[in-house]
Amino acid sequence: MTQTAQRLPKVRASELVGRGWLNTGGQDVTLADLRGKIVLLDFWTFCCINCLHVLDELRELEEQYRDVLVVVGVHSPKFVHEADPVALAAAVDRYEVHHPVLDDPELTTWSAYSARAWPTLVVVDPEGYIVAHMAGEGHKNNLAVLVRELVAEHEAKGTLHRGDGPYVPPPAAETTLRFPAKALRLPNGNLLVADAGHHSLAELEADGETLVRRIGSGERGLVDGGPDEARFSEPNGLGLVPEELRSRVGYDVVVADTVNHALRGVRLDDGSVRTLAGTGQQYMVGAADNVLADDALDEVTPPAAVVAGAAAFTSSLTIALGADQTAQIRGVDAARRQKLSSPWDVVWFPPLAAFVVAMAGNHTLWAFDPEAGTIEHLAGTMNEGLLDGPGGEAWFAQTSGLALDPAGRLWLADSEVSALRFLEAQLPADDDGQVVLSKDGLLDATRVGTAVGAGLFDFGHRDGPASQALLQHPLGVAVLPDGSIAIADTYNGAIRRYAPGVDGEGEVTTLARDLAEPSGLLVDVGDDGAVDLLVVESAAHRLTRLRLPAKLAGELLDHGAHRTQRPVSEVGAGEVRLDVVFTPATGQKYDDRYGPSTRLQVSSTPPELLLDGAGDDVPLERVLRINPAVSEGVLHVTAQAASCDADPAIEFPACHLNQQDWGVPVRVVDGGPGVLTLPLHG
Repeated sequence: MTQTAQRLPKVRASELVGRGWLNTGGQDVTLADLRGKIVLLDFWTFCCINCLHVLDELRELEEQYRDVLVVVGVHSPKFVHEADPVALAAAVDRYEVHHPVLDDPELTTWSAYSARAWPTLVVVDPEGYIVAHMAGEGHKNNLAVLVRELVAEHEAKGTLHRGDGPYVPPPAAETTLRFPAKALRLPNGNLLVADAGHHSLAELEADGETLVRRIGSGERGLVDGGPDEARFSEPNGLGLVPEELRSRVGYDVVVADTVNHALRGVRLDDGSVRTLAGTGQQYMVGAADNVLADDALDEVTPPAAVVAGAAAFTSSLTIALGADQTAQIRGVDAARRQKLSSPWDVVWFPPLAAFVVAMAGNHTLWAFDPEAGTIEHLAGTMNEGLLDGPGGEAWFAQTSGLALDPAGRLWLADSEVSALRFLEAQLPADDDGQVVLSKDGLLDATRVGTAVGAGLFDFGHRDGPASQALLQHPLGVAVLPDGSIAIADTYNGAIRRYAPGVDGEGEVTTLARDLAEPSGLLVDVGDDGAVDLLVVESAAHRLTRLRLPAKLAGELLDHGAHRTQRPVSEVGAGEVRLDVVFTPATGQKYDDRYGPSTRLQVSSTPPELLLDGAGDDVPLERVLRINPAVSEGVLHVTAQAASCDADPAIEFPACHLNQQDWGVPVRVVDGGPGVLTLPLHG
């Protein structure tokens, strides 16, 4: 039997301790109950897009090995709202988690297994020993190899017990909508709702309650065709195609089909659906196959998803490399060759004559041109965080909701940094007024700013001056008639309002409270000038209409500030060695054919925490100098390591860029540890 790269010395797994269990029929689960099974602990939190990716990666593995493998979700919350047991139960239902989940709000089990990042995966063998520990997503293939090895090993030893696990499905609730995400006003006055939990679109009458029809079969999948055959997978954003383009492109609505990593087009007159962009596979940062060749597309797209009469792909394509070294292709329907990563929302952006796509999965914005059939990287480096500046240098964190104001400024809810951000086009032109893009394409054509938000680990419900205001994981935005911005402040259960300042910073107030995870907003202005806000109240499975007051000032509230309450790592003052340990996946090795294969970025909050060691360099180890005058803070670490197939007989080895972001809370103590070790697995 081949030994895997992730195997660890024999260490007994710690007991699973928390507040309670979900998906077990009310029964607690112990490690003794799981003896004889391979156990995969998935440390997750439901705000985290990478954690949601892992849930989807594990579905096939769970099904294939359901008689020997037990996946246990250990929910370790980041945000205050995620520690609410009702919210957790809704999330387990929303994301179709079909395995036991331990509710660990105090991070007891998280600490026992030395988790430092979301998601973290730990594999326990049938005898109760930890055999693998890895952070991040993209481990599906390596996990499959490890499970096969463990099955063979323990079947031979007689320590593997086949049979059902402890999962007990909860009773299903019947509602017209199920975790709706966004809503759109159609030209006929009806409402189109992205009914994410039903994997379909629901057209409702103007009252927001009466169902007119469904588009999509309701089964999870990626299939094009008529309204009864088409399939979606947790659709979220909806964008109306400009009227003058609808007849030319052949569809009326663009759908961000999130879990399918695709954009879909819907023709309203007959409800037909076609795939516009994406292959159905997830874009992986640094991977060599994020753009598919002509003959590779059919291998990942089921025949039923190919629309009869769709334009054929051209064999001659122009390849242009963007600043992120991702290949962008231009040609007929080239967007269908481009892998995407959890598109969350879409909106038409006139300055570019394209739809802007909030690509939550890799913290970026993209531009989809419906007439050219192309999609290109618009803004964001794919690093997770809050950093303003030129689009090609900005950092986002799970870009989620989009709205355009009359001045052409694009507003966005940047959920993981609990921020309201904006993007402005700055298209360079020549003397004749013609737009001229550099070799970086659209990446030099925009600028990003922040109106509200402090960063990855600061959130709360605080109104007042925008520089001091706090949100909690917002997912939607809308522009109000007076030019102010309504924010679906999802984890605060509130609607907030940002009013830009005339001569200085703006102000944030609260328009409504006590809503169940509002995720989308739609503004209706009556003939009498009255303003209604239609709220997609996702966790309540409904649309809620709010009549806004004539004066939109709202309340000034302060329900406090919060920071992520993860266990703190003690470090000593002075020199501390940061060591990121990279283990390539089974059958892979470091890829240094084209230069350095690793990269390490380090910063801190507050910046004064680090006297030395911040910045960007190649080695995965670095000596930090910790300021003894700062008692605590957060070390922000981003590590990258490129690996590829190790077999020299493979002519074109598969390569992958492994990346993980950590925010490590630290406390500076006299005589504290002088080494901080973080694992990065392939």
